Formats: sequence, C-alpha cells, structure tokens
Amino acid sequence: MNDYWIKGASLILPNEECPGSLRISHGLIIEVRRDQQFPTDGIPVIDATGFRVCPGFVDLHVHGGGGADFMDGTPEAFRLACLAHARHGTTSLLATTTAASPDHLFRMLLVAQGLVKQDTGGARVKGVHLYGPHFHGPAKGCHPEPERFSPEQIRKLMTFAPILTAATLAPEHPDAESFAVQCMAHGIRLHMGHSHCTFTQAETAVAWGVRHVDHLFCAMSDRARLRLAQTWPMRGGLFEATLCLDELSTEVIADGCHLSPELLRLAWKVKGPNRLALVTDAMRAMDLPAGEYVFGPSEAGVKVFSNGRVGLMQDGKSLASAIQGMDHGIRQLLAATGEPLWRIVQTASLIPARIAGLDKEIGSLEVGKRADLVWLDEGLYPVRVWVGGREIPEIVKHPGN
Repeated sequence: MNDYWIKGASLILPNEECPGSLRISHGLIIEVRRDQQFPTDGIPVIDATGFRVCPGFVDLHVHGGGGADFMDGTPEAFRLACLAHARHGTTSLLATTTAASPDHLFRMLLVAQGLVKQDTGGARVKGVHLYGPHFHGPAKGCHPEPERFSPEQIRKLMTFAPILTAATLAPEHPDAESFAVQCMAHGIRLHMGHSHCTFTQAETAVAWGVRHVDHLFCAMSDRARLRLAQTWPMRGGLFEATLCLDELSTEVIADGCHLSPELLRLAWKVKGPNRLALVTDAMRAMDLPAGEYVFGPSEAGVKVFSNGRVGLMQDGKSLASAIQGMDHGIRQLLAATGEPLWRIVQTASLIPARIAGLDKEIGSLEVGKRADLVWLDEGLYPVRVWVGGREIPEIVKHPGN
C-alpha cells in the first residue's frame, strides 16, 4: 500500500499530543491533520482508534540485540539486531562499535557500508557510531582494552567517513586532538565519553568541535574521582562540564538499572528537553534469557552476564551495557519526570535525530519526513511499527518489558 490515511489516533506531534490523522504516500508523510475530517477519494484508511501514534525512535548508541552484536561483522547480525530494536519502536539507529582490533573494526565497517540506509527488515542503519580507539583505558567500562591505532589505520578509518556519523573520544587521550581535527575535516560528529578528563580538558574538546557527551553519569570523571588524584582545589570533570556547558547535549540510559529516578530528574532539569536524548546502549542479550553473553565480536569480545534486567560484568556488580529497548526508556523517563508524553517521546526521536544531523528526514510527524511510525497502546508498548511507510510484520508486545 503506497498511499493511505491513518485515522483515529492520538498523534504525538513536535509540540503537543492531539487527535488527528496522517496521510502517507510512497513512504513519506504528506499531510498531518489535527482532526478526523478528510477526503479519502478512495484512498485506503487504517483505523488507529485507541492508540497513540508517534514518530519512530532514533537510537544514537546501540551495540546489538536479539542475540547479535554489530561487531559480529555479518549482514545477518545487523539484521537480527535491527529487527530486535524495531520491535521496541526504534526505526533508525547508529550501529555502535566496541573497542576492538583494527581487523574486527574494519570488518564491521565493510558490512555497515553495504547496509547503511538499506532495508534490513527492521530499524534502518543510518550510520556508524565509532567507539573505542580513543577511549581512556581506565574508563573503558566493559569494553576490551582499547588498542591505539596507527596514523595509517586512522587514515584508513577516514575512508569510511561517509558512513561514520559520530565518533567518541576521551579528551585526555594522547591522539585525541589530531583525531578530532581529522573527524571535523571529514564531517564526522564528535562525542566525548569513556573519559576521566578535567573540566578544562572538556572545554578544550568543545573548542575542537565536540558537541555531545555519551551516557551521562557512566564511565566519566567527576569532582569526587578527580579529588583522589589532587586534594585541593576540587576540580570538575566531564560530568560537571556536561551539565554546565550549553554547547553540549547528552544522553541517558533509562533502563531502571543504570540510573535512579532522581538522576534522570537531574539530567532532565539541567539538559532537557532540547539537549537530552534517550539511548539504549543495548547489547546482544536484549530480549533473550538471563545467562552469559559476549559483548563485542562473538569470537573476541568480553564475557558478560545478563540477569534479565541489565548486563553485568563477571563479578556480578559492575554494569556491562544494557538489555532494554527504547520503549522501556520512555516509560522510565516519563515516570521519573512526570513530563507530558510528547516531550518524553522527543528525547527518543526528534532530539537524537537532531544530534545526529538527521532531523530534516526523520524524528517527528511532519510533512515531508519519512513515515517512520510507532503505535503505542495504553501501557506505552509498541504494537505496530512502520519504517518508511512499510509496516514491520513481526512486532509483538513484550510482557514485563
């Protein structure tokens, strides 16, 4: 069906939630009406009465799901992960790498190159988020020890610039500035993360062109950590810089395990709603039973454990990525902040699309944008999902998600 109306819905629009109707034609939204009165002229009509229809979710930071990791480096792994996330309402994502050897990284990038913006049967891969080579080792989290890439390997990385949407660096890494300069020259957006930098180093990175900080509160320096190395005066770290600097947007993992409700409220108060995005940071264990899994390439990653709610390191104490979909994050952030649903949905759609430079194409229910749609039931679970005007047939509600 290339041309149809969706009627009877409660539409989640950029600045409100209201009853309305959408006309979809050849994968695009061509009309948005704030009523149910429209001429059908024989055009098919799909009844969405009783559902909220919102823009498809956009995930800036996701490693895998459904048993697959993007670093497995196969088209099948990409398709499994993209379908798993579509079931949770994600229609576009940045396939995020892990710290890995150059061979594993380039294998993944070659596969991504063939799949970016193509039909995966689930969420579309809009680009790659490069993670790993420029981490600060002590802040690596569950990632393998970062390998330092040679200048030749960095030059090879830059040949993939057309699909590298974003790259994360730690400002204190010895190669950070030269890497930042090359990324900016190739149009790659810069993030900070997995860093123990000082506030001053973060400000310097902003001068290089960094505009976003990964997973607020996680794998980053703050006053308390920096005080361990210098008693006085107390100094701010990446956490304080993120909250203070208006140039920086950031993201939260709202899975109910990484951050408490009060930390979500703090993030919202300081950075929301226009500079705060929801991300999943999900790994391959999403939607699978509790047990042992590998984070990163299946043959060379780190063994981690899922308890059914979150990923953990083998010690059972340290967090190791997440296993919840984007819809879960929406419900958690809504409960924590009490904000209107349309504002919360923006953190999973329009705001991440804007951070990734994709907001002219996706992220909101507006004329001319791609018809990426999520129908939410009363409990805010996805029940139907469209990618580019085509419904994904395998969407199921996840009890207890």
